Amino acid sequence: MSEQVQLDNGNVRIANDVVAKIAGMAALETPGIAAMSGGLSEGFAKRLSGKNVQKGVTVEVGQLEAAIDLRIIVLYETPIHEVCRMLQQNVREAVENMTGLKVVEVNVKVEGVAFKDDISIEEPSRIR
Repeated sequence: MSEQVQLDNGNVRIANDVVAKIAGMAALETPGIAAMSGGLSEGFAKRLSGKNVQKGVTVEVGQLEAAIDLRIIVLYETPIHEVCRMLQQNVREAVENMTGLKVVEVNVKVEGVAFKDDISIEEPSRIR
């Protein structure tokens, strides 16, 4: 689903997936966020539809506004309330700056805590 905005020069359509990708990238760049949490229903939807569903991000995009829901996993020993506040601010700024939409809400659900040892960082391959 995408919403259409009428401008003087023509129409602009911003797909929900675009807003979800921007929000997801901004979320992962926020310090204290270990990962996004996909959940069971999202994995099921991906298998049925074959679409690349943005993991842990749900958006509603209107003509002028957007609402965003995030499901996250935070790093252990980080103040969850501070991480969530920073996350909301980063996502709001990224989406508003890139799309021109007004973000009316950024809802965050913390679904887990991860230890630094649990996070696997893939080394880039030296061989192409």
